[in-house]
This record gives sequence, structure tokens and C-alpha cells, in this order.
Amino acid sequence: MWKIQRTLVVLKPDAVGRSVIWEIIGRFERAGLHIVAMKMVKPDADFFKWHYEWIGQLWTRKWEDILNRVIADMMATPVLAMVVEWVEVVEYVRKLVWPTEPKSAMPGTIRWDFAHISYAYVDNNPWASVYNLIHASADANEAEQEIKHWFTEWEMFDYDPLHSNYTR
Repeated sequence: MWKIQRTLVVLKPDAVGRSVIWEIIGRFERAGLHIVAMKMVKPDADFFKWHYEWIGQLWTRKWEDILNRVIADMMATPVLAMVVEWVEVVEYVRKLVWPTEPKSAMPGTIRWDFAHISYAYVDNNPWASVYNLIHASADANEAEQEIKHWFTEWEMFDYDPLHSNYTR
């Protein structure tokens, strides 16, 4: 039996600011994923600190500046948050997005097609950030926690997508 999952996707300020959000959303829709929630928001620093808390155990004092830069970057413009659902969607979305560093992405993935920056470039340019367009939950547990953080149950919808008759 198929396992239907939900996952969080956040289109970051570099996607919003470059006006590529509809192209990215279209990729998810063309892949057959079901959008059950979507909103444009401008969270504050505390909201993003919670969001990135899962990294917290890995952070040491030397990484504090990087975390602060990431949070500042995320607050530059509104972001578009959405919840998508489908069969094993967490893994599928991760494949569409690919790894955090755009330079490492495979051709045809969202980060390959729209983001062109490397960790080395950021390391050598302290004013730069790893603009990678999109956040996608890493696993099912993270997805569940992040969805609860970003959306209330009243903001998500259950309905049968019209295409479901053609993909089962």
C-alpha cells in the first residue's frame, strides 16, 4: 500500500525576489504533487531560529555568524510556504530540489536550473550567502514538526486532486 505523506516547502527570498516562484510551483504540480496549503509570510527572527533549531546541535560558536546570516537572509523578503502531499513525497521533493549546495545539484533539478553558487564562493566572500531558492524538509519527522510550526490545521485542506484517478 502506498504511503501518503506531507512535507513542507519554503520558497526563500531569492526565489521570491527573482520572481521564479510560479516556475518552481509548476514543477511540483507537473510532478503530480498535491498542494494542500500555501501562504506568503514574513516571519521574524525567533520564528526562523526555531525553524533552524534542528541544526543547533551541530552549531558551535564559530557557526553562530553563519546562522545569523541565514536568518537575516530569510527575513529579507516574504517567503512562500506550502505543504505538498503525495506518495512518499518527502523523498520525492528532495530529489526535485537536490542538495543544499546548488553547485552539487544534478541537471534538471530546481537548484541546478535556478541557483548557481558554491560553498567555496561563500567561504571566500563573507558578504555572500548560499542562495539556494528553496527549503524542503529532510525527512518525514522533520516535515511533521516543520508543518506544525508553519501552518495551523485550519490552513491545510484535505481534498481529492482531480488527477488522482489517472495516477493510482
